[in-house]
Amino acid sequence: MNDVFLRACRREKVEYTPVWMMRQAGRYMAEYRALREKHTLLELCKTPELATQVTLQPMRLGMDAAILFADILLPLEPMGAPFSFEKGEGPVVHEPVRTREQVEKLRVIDPEEGLGYVLAAIRMLKKELKVPLIGFAGAPFTLASYLIEGGKSAHYEKMKKIMYGETDTWNLLMQKFSEVVRKYLRAQVEAGADAVQLFDSWVGQLSPADYAEYVQPHVAYILKDLEKTGVPVPKWSTGTATLLELQRDAGGTVIGLDWRTPLANGWKRVGYDRGVQGNMDPTVLFAPVEVAKKHALRVLDAAENRPGHIFNLGHGILPGTPVDTVKAVVDTVHEASARR
Repeated sequence: MNDVFLRACRREKVEYTPVWMMRQAGRYMAEYRALREKHTLLELCKTPELATQVTLQPMRLGMDAAILFADILLPLEPMGAPFSFEKGEGPVVHEPVRTREQVEKLRVIDPEEGLGYVLAAIRMLKKELKVPLIGFAGAPFTLASYLIEGGKSAHYEKMKKIMYGETDTWNLLMQKFSEVVRKYLRAQVEAGADAVQLFDSWVGQLSPADYAEYVQPHVAYILKDLEKTGVPVPKWSTGTATLLELQRDAGGTVIGLDWRTPLANGWKRVGYDRGVQGNMDPTVLFAPVEVAKKHALRVLDAAENRPGHIFNLGHGILPGTPVDTVKAVVDTVHEASARR
């Protein structure tokens, strides 16, 4: 297996900077869109053979790691909060959870209960892949945002109303999510995942003080346990320039940096005893190829060939991104970093 990604996560010397990109399997690829004409998103997630097929699609672009095709919201349904993906709206939770009684009814599930198809896909992928497989889950705060708001939100006022005003109920919800996510990610490791990433997509909505009080202890509970497995544990969020030190203290072996945070500065703040991944602006991939390549080289320059850098975007690949530009950036990072 090409293990350059895993060695970079451990801050070991590597022959070149490894590359993977968030949402690298998805709507920008014609192969994926062809499948989506026949299947819903949840059907792709819940059918191990299809999830395996989608996960493998971007490997032809030269990625150094595969990330399991799934969705962060999958645990909600077996916990007792079904949802669907609505055209033009994204995820919609059918009955948002906003009371103590509703939180108490949520089940702390075993990963095989309702999520066995995810673990089956991991086992299938491990028979096919020549690069490491990254498993993942959504972090408690981000899961709560969808569960309470009922879907996407601009201001998270319903969630923050509970967080600030009904802190006991909030902590109970966070504890349930933390235990579900911890067990789920451990099960992914046992099924064969070579690394597991925690996505806290919307935690950048919080101030440092609120993150420290309402979120950090729950994230630390998950990450400190996962680090005992010995696999790399990256984590990612966006808009968190004010939270980097707190995120470092919460745990995780690789910290994601979005494009708003200069990589050199962000890594210095996180500390060189952690790896970092990032951090090119995903919209640059819509620019002319030579411009995209120039931005990729800027990221490499900022990393200064320091062990522990994984090249990635600061967010996921956007629909409509030219596949040829993605391939050109991957090749540029590999070739330029190998010469350094």
